[in-house]
Amino acid sequence: MTGFPQKSLASVFTTVRRMVMLALVLTTFGASVALAQTKGYVTNALDDTVSVIDTATNTVTATIPVGPVPVAIAVTPNGAFVYVGNQNSPIVSVISTATNTVIANVTVGLVPSGIAITPNGAFAYVANQAGQTVSVIDTATNNVVATVPVGGAPFGIAITPNGAFAYVANQGMIFNSSISVIDTTTNTVIATIPAGLGARAIAITPNGAFAYVANFIGGNVSVIDTATNTIIVTVPVGGLLAGIDITPNGAFAYVAQESNNTVSVIDTSTNTITATVPVGSTPRGVAITPSGTSAYAVNSLSNTVSVIDIATNTVTATIPVGETPLFIAFPKPQSAQDPIASLIAQVEALIAGGTLSQNQGAGLIDKLNHIRLKLDNDRTDVACNQLSAFISQVNAFIKSGALTQTQGQSLKDAANALKISLGC
Repeated sequence: MTGFPQKSLASVFTTVRRMVMLALVLTTFGASVALAQTKGYVTNALDDTVSVIDTATNTVTATIPVGPVPVAIAVTPNGAFVYVGNQNSPIVSVISTATNTVIANVTVGLVPSGIAITPNGAFAYVANQAGQTVSVIDTATNNVVATVPVGGAPFGIAITPNGAFAYVANQGMIFNSSISVIDTTTNTVIATIPAGLGARAIAITPNGAFAYVANFIGGNVSVIDTATNTIIVTVPVGGLLAGIDITPNGAFAYVAQESNNTVSVIDTSTNTITATVPVGSTPRGVAITPSGTSAYAVNSLSNTVSVIDIATNTVTATIPVGETPLFIAFPKPQSAQDPIASLIAQVEALIAGGTLSQNQGAGLIDKLNHIRLKLDNDRTDVACNQLSAFISQVNAFIKSGALTQTQGQSLKDAANALKISLGC
């Protein structure tokens, strides 16, 4: 009988070992998120609470007191914590989903109106509408670690899937709305994009290529190419647009039209409306479940949430919640990413933000591409050596002042995690 060549057999065992390790990581991560994925969290502005919806039964299972006039809401990717912006106080309430109680209150800017959490769960970005700033909360300590000046009346905020950039919708004085692009490595604004009238809500496609902006007064959706940070198309929708979210497969954007009591569905491949779904009175927030099977629209004057079946675009359930509900959030689990692609994205963000020169960044990216090539050729030993060289170069940049300790440590942590996964 012909056996495997020794090298091929070793390669098979190496591949299997890596697959098993990855499966264990994903299984552990998936188990922690699975239960949280069945829960949606709704801010009720006029009774100062958050309603917890069990999406398996479409019933409210808990009501949590928070601060005055809760509006903004976001859930950490692992589903463990919910961050709530209370508009009538400069406070973000942090809820533990294990106990459904507030475990911390974080002081931010005036009128916190939008919240987004980085894909790795490390930071919460809070848009302060009256403060014209974005507060950055370290979720490990629940302390504000940076305050970023942005445009007028920031409201909606979304973060790219690689965590490199935060896009902030600044409503301004209606006629001077804009989108601020924050480099999350340096927490500085690197671009300002003119937007439609009353830019309010924003969502980014799962591949990070496009940002969809719901313009409240304009009655349309601006589509931004994130590679060039320019608007490439404007989709007419009609009505006052208050909320937007995109399906996990990136195929559709769901937009809440509060003046028409409907949710419009945009096909992102053609940027045309393919369906309009009647819901309750004055829908504002809309969010897609992590499974991508349902959209939940929050009806502010009906005090209800409409559940839309994405396959049929029909309402299948209506859930009573608190008084004047505004927005809803689900956990958005971090996708399993190519770790080398993620590292390259971090370096590219440092180049784009002016932290690293083009030559400095290119040297790091060349090393990462070389590592990928060696792994593709089953040369794990050489890839491990290259990872060590990458870390040494990062240390050199820290020593020279090209990178701060925090910036460099983020790159080193990712590289060391990859070394561990490869058995270096």
